[in-house]
Amino acid sequence: MTMVQPISAAADRVMAALVSGLEIEFGRGAGEALAHRFLEAEEVDFHWDARLQERWIGAYGRLEEDDVELDRVRVLGRLDGRWFVAVMIVDGDGNPHGMMGKRSFGRAGDARRAFAEA
Repeated sequence: MTMVQPISAAADRVMAALVSGLEIEFGRGAGEALAHRFLEAEEVDFHWDARLQERWIGAYGRLEEDDVELDRVRVLGRLDGRWFVAVMIVDGDGNPHGMMGKRSFGRAGDARRAFAEA
């Protein structure tokens, strides 16, 4: 039997597991703070992986000496218990290279409206 779940649910569990593991290693108070430092350091990858929907916006302007063509992609997702809408810079292989902006929301409906309106 195959179980399918949104990556956002997995992202929330990953965050909980990360906090738990860090608390075991570094103590109760340090786990959550360190987990948030990990999240900040790898913000672009975490948000790209936590996306539920995406929509291509257009090409991302590049310098002529760059060999990589990049696109702007709007994403909707959920990470660490919060909904977000962000504009990601992504290459043709689907690898994120940056995030131009992100808005956070407490409710899914607000995030979905922002994703649809933008």
